[in-house]
Amino acid sequence: MADAGPFGPASVLVFGLGAAVAWGMADFGGGLASRRSTVYGVVLGMLAVGLVAALVLAIVRREAIPSTADVAWAALGGLAAGLGILSLYAGLAVGRMGIVAPVTGVLAATVPVVAGIVLEGLPPPLVLLGIALAVVAVVLVSRVADASSGRSGIELAILAGIGLGTFSIVISRVDERLVFGPLVVVRLVELALVAAVVAVLRGSVRVPRSMLPAVALIGVLDMAGIAGFMLAEASGALAVAAVLTSMYPVTTVVLAAVLLHEPVTRHHAVGIAAAAAAIVLIGAGQAP
Repeated sequence: MADAGPFGPASVLVFGLGAAVAWGMADFGGGLASRRSTVYGVVLGMLAVGLVAALVLAIVRREAIPSTADVAWAALGGLAAGLGILSLYAGLAVGRMGIVAPVTGVLAATVPVVAGIVLEGLPPPLVLLGIALAVVAVVLVSRVADASSGRSGIELAILAGIGLGTFSIVISRVDERLVFGPLVVVRLVELALVAAVVAVLRGSVRVPRSMLPAVALIGVLDMAGIAGFMLAEASGALAVAAVLTSMYPVTTVVLAAVLLHEPVTRHHAVGIAAAAAAIVLIGAGQAP
């Protein structure tokens, strides 16, 4: 764990929750845009914007050129993130945001902690309780999915959560002094992966011109979320940064309920509450 950031011991909290808000807004916008356009077009557009933003910020920040090892970790992270973001946006487009977002968030928070258990042994009791509660949350939200009409997108949410959780583990291996340089590599790999998928499946990438500003904003918000996570991880423990940033489904669900009037049943509400409580317990148990 690195020294505390510019906000002292609270840096991991500030950066982590900031990333959660940015990611939650990006996912809501991405899901909505994918319903009105094509998933591949939206993903490619937001990744391209993120690539340009990362490159410009790396130059402005005068970051050192990433080492070979950093490039390798960032490339591996790009593969995991590409799989995660494709699955997430596809799930948000075809399923219920109130189901896809929380399942993805719980898994994205839990995967790094599970990796820590395998590599470093059992975590503190609070973390174990949080993991157990996270499993309960997934079951509850899944039960809502089974009871609802239409496609829930939960299978895509599970794949997205595993991909994004793996990204959190891999990107934490990059030099803590670097942020935007490695993100250039991440975005390049993501773009190549999505382009390959589009080519193989012959998917459409058409995006209406009127939606281009929205796609650009989604790209900026997503990049802000990733940068916030990396800064949070550099300011504190990986598990703490991961669970804080994984609270982004709260933003997505609130926006979906307020703007799209998505129904929230009793089981769904309990599942969302359990997911939030799990994230808090995992973060509290890992806090120094």
